Amino acid sequence: MSLALGFVAERASAADKINFVLNWVPGGDHSPIYWAREQGWYADVDIELVIEGGTGSGVSAKKVGVGRNQLGISDLPTMLQTRGKGADLVAVMNIYANSPYGIYWKKSSGIKTFDDLKGRSIGNPPFDAARQMWPAIAKVLKIDPASVKFVNVMPNAKVAAIHSGSIDATTNFYNTHYIYQRIFGDDMGFVALRDLGFNPYGNSIIANGAWLMANPGLAHKFVSVTQKAYKACALNSKPCIETLAKVGSQKVADVTENWKLVVELMTHETSTKIALGYFAPDRMDADYVAVKTSFDIETYDVKTAYTNDFLDMSIKMPTDTN
Repeated sequence: MSLALGFVAERASAADKINFVLNWVPGGDHSPIYWAREQGWYADVDIELVIEGGTGSGVSAKKVGVGRNQLGISDLPTMLQTRGKGADLVAVMNIYANSPYGIYWKKSSGIKTFDDLKGRSIGNPPFDAARQMWPAIAKVLKIDPASVKFVNVMPNAKVAAIHSGSIDATTNFYNTHYIYQRIFGDDMGFVALRDLGFNPYGNSIIANGAWLMANPGLAHKFVSVTQKAYKACALNSKPCIETLAKVGSQKVADVTENWKLVVELMTHETSTKIALGYFAPDRMDADYVAVKTSFDIETYDVKTAYTNDFLDMSIKMPTDTN
């Protein structure tokens, strides 16, 4: 999708306001954006960046899709689903080059591997991303999707439900892995679905399509600054973590653990060798098929739902991070 042609000629007469909506409350994966704003990097390119906390990828995708926010963050499969429901969305940069979907259980329950989940229960809310994608996950992993039973458990009750034995396992994003490690210790069982072959892109920066067409130069400036920020924080995480901890009223230790996991999710051969935030066409094709398998959506050309045109291809994810 070639939208960036001619962006050099577009000039802002004053600082342009961008209303940016997160996928969730401020967390480690958002720290580069907050830090870059604090450093004045967005202001340096005449962007007044307003950051709005989120309540889930489904909500952020809808807000950007209707133009309430020009840009935001959403889990990519959720964005593709929302796009297939008629929302005007284009993904312009991925943050998680690897899928964050994971499954957790207690080893003492007798579950040792993913295969042992057959006949067991997985507890999560009906809107949980991995639960919604289960038909596609089952197809890729070659299992019967009905081989596990889903039980409704709200996000803040997942750990307690595993502890009590009312569910056998749960799903969560990998960037919360450290919480399960602290609570369950050596009794924690875990599998990352990406390690089993299901690896759609995760959290990505999305844009309203009409806004993107009208403001390609502004979009390019935002994306390139954001790429630069994520690379800088990967190389020197301390100031970025401290900024997020202050903004989110969180412990530095917790943000640090979260950020380490975010770096793992960002690191992929495409982000380290091609460009940080790059969407590989073959993977996007596969992600679209997975979403189409799981949801009743309109058929569309996935090439219209993402672009690499606004990326600075010289900015790559560093392999030596801290």
